[in-house]
Amino acid sequence: MDTISITKSADIPKAEINLSGSKSISNRLLIIRALSKKQFALENVSSSHDTVTLDNLLKHAGNIYDTGHAGTTFRFLCSFLALKKGTQTLTGSSRMLERPIGPLVDALKSLGFDIQYLGKEGYPPLQIGEAKGEIGQEVSMNGSVSSQFLSSLLLIAPYLPNGLKLKIDGDLVSKPYLLMTLNLMKRYGAHFSWDTNVITVEQGLYNAMDFYVEGDWSSASYIYLCLSLQNSGEIRINGLQENSLQGDSKIAEYAENFGIVTEYQNKAVLLKKAGSAIPPLVEFNLIEQPDLCQTLVAMCAAQGVQGIFSGIQTLKIKETDRIAALSKEMTKLNVSFVALPKQFSAKSADSYYMLNGKISPLDESLTILTYEDHRMAMAFAPLSKITPLGIENPLVVNKSYTNYWEDLAILGYLVE
Repeated sequence: MDTISITKSADIPKAEINLSGSKSISNRLLIIRALSKKQFALENVSSSHDTVTLDNLLKHAGNIYDTGHAGTTFRFLCSFLALKKGTQTLTGSSRMLERPIGPLVDALKSLGFDIQYLGKEGYPPLQIGEAKGEIGQEVSMNGSVSSQFLSSLLLIAPYLPNGLKLKIDGDLVSKPYLLMTLNLMKRYGAHFSWDTNVITVEQGLYNAMDFYVEGDWSSASYIYLCLSLQNSGEIRINGLQENSLQGDSKIAEYAENFGIVTEYQNKAVLLKKAGSAIPPLVEFNLIEQPDLCQTLVAMCAAQGVQGIFSGIQTLKIKETDRIAALSKEMTKLNVSFVALPKQFSAKSADSYYMLNGKISPLDESLTILTYEDHRMAMAFAPLSKITPLGIENPLVVNKSYTNYWEDLAILGYLVE
């Protein structure tokens, strides 16, 4: 497997980065447009592999849908294809076949849709046929597994005969992504109410409306990471906005712990590295921003900040088990990322993880494994400012941030 080598030159005093549109917003809009069966313009759509895959599959004429590694694409298509006439096969990569889909399938089947497992119970691939009877309105789903399951159902809700009454059981993870889904649905004409743990969506149709997709805040987090490793400097990121639909815009607040100030401009942000002191210990509850975990672990490890992390239980079912992957690769850099004993959280059901140690220059370059996970590559690569690193499978970044290596070069990294 290919490996890319990275070293760092001098700090860059000023730089400018143009970000592609948000993958999360783009994917939701593509489903909305496909359901509406109306043509309208989507500007600054994400160039990520996941979004391109979804766009291509929505235009697909066959009955076999292969999503590859694209988890959001698989989950959104699962509900979308349930409305389609005929019988469809929905599959993906070997890793996708290991990622649970049971809660979403159970919910769809309870509504009356015909979905069968073609392999292991609860996992892809799926055979999705036409519903043979009346489609129900009420369904329950656990909110602690993945907000994408809930979003998948909600996106098709206006096109169900009687709309949808969705009861969310348990704790809700990644709530900002659910709010993103509902806000976009509302912009396109859907009517809903949210009372305690029940979301009710009325039957209806999506309208046609052109849309400019804001830049991807998850991708921006790696630029924050790069600046946190400099002594000073400014980076302008084009495409972002302050009143964002994206929960990962929280990185602007988290990065203040590492001396970065964010100024909001017209469709852009200006990051400045301030001279403020960095605290010795920082706690992060990432129940609403789990995709920021790898970025923040890297920030802590680079500065020798002790980090306490909670709300990251969903990381075990991402592209890889991200908690295990972080632990293994940080160990190579003489940093520990480990689960704390249960007595640490005796009054809470949460699990806590601690980051301890500080990365120091090593005598020779080492290779970071990415486990087919784009966020592993993008979170570890900037740490080559401290010690030269090799990143395995560099093209994995195309899943979400196709220009990542080019932008890293703009920020002064020597990429070979």
